[in-house]
Amino acid sequence: MTERAVHTSESLYAARPPAPGLGTGRRILRAAGLAATLPYLCLKGAWLAGSHLGIPDGSVLLEPGPFFKVANAVTLVMDAAVIVLLLVFTRPWGIRVRSWLLTVPVFIATGLLVPIVVAFPGQLLLGAVGLGPDAAAEAAKEPFLDPWVFNVVYTGFIVQAVVLAGVFVPYARQRWGSLWQGVQGERLPSPTGVVAGAAMVVAVAVAAVQLTWAFGGTAGLSASQIAQFNPQTGMVSATHGICALVAGAGALNLARGGGRPARWALAVAWPGAAAAASWGLWLLISSAGVRDSTKEVTTAMTLTYAGQMITGLLAAAVLLRFLASRRTV
Repeated sequence: MTERAVHTSESLYAARPPAPGLGTGRRILRAAGLAATLPYLCLKGAWLAGSHLGIPDGSVLLEPGPFFKVANAVTLVMDAAVIVLLLVFTRPWGIRVRSWLLTVPVFIATGLLVPIVVAFPGQLLLGAVGLGPDAAAEAAKEPFLDPWVFNVVYTGFIVQAVVLAGVFVPYARQRWGSLWQGVQGERLPSPTGVVAGAAMVVAVAVAAVQLTWAFGGTAGLSASQIAQFNPQTGMVSATHGICALVAGAGALNLARGGGRPARWALAVAWPGAAAAASWGLWLLISSAGVRDSTKEVTTAMTLTYAGQMITGLLAAAVLLRFLASRRTV
């Protein structure tokens, strides 16, 4: 190797940020996050192996066909990816992982977990004050999963969300902290503003529909969805509507620029865009597996899910453009 090549290699190595130190707090968070993945991984593994643990007789999950098997396999891999992320954010080698390899899984994880963190505690609170489904309606409803499954799984997801945030923030500060220092700065180019405006328009339409459903509106819903409505299901619709609005508003804010702190603008736009895109796509995929005519997914529902996803993707495009502009700051 020539002297110049050696010097270049040493310079590149020196330019890499050092691995973030791992204190006691982050070690505890990592252990908690790893433990929080186990219930979901065990359940999915058991279902793939043929177990009916937590699945009552008559559940649609017991129907033959590849859809639910594929869905279980995919979601098992997705939860296993949380383990990989925890290691990336807390191990010395994690600082050397390519940025593009982290962006998509972190974006998806944020998007899928944030609405759960909001909606599930809200549902528990509504149930605690007597605003849950009545017993007669629950008894008449077709079985899906035993109640304990939701409590165990969603509690695990909330722990995962808190842990990932706790270990990702110091990692990101160490590696990309310059991208959110200072204020937002100049307005982004006009094409980006058009994209942000489109995100806001679609977000308003999606939120109007979702919030209508959240408060008991029935327009565009299938008969089964109308029959199953209660304040707890309304909480889910409200969360999706709010996330869409946050995504659109976050995109507009980033495109406008100004003297607002960049870190707060990103803290709004990132989870909003991620939640709208990830859950919109997930709802579209899930609705494709519905084969029961009594649970028909209407055109209005499909368009709403698609609009939710489009809002998130448009906001994500604005977010990427904003971050690209910060690299020259």
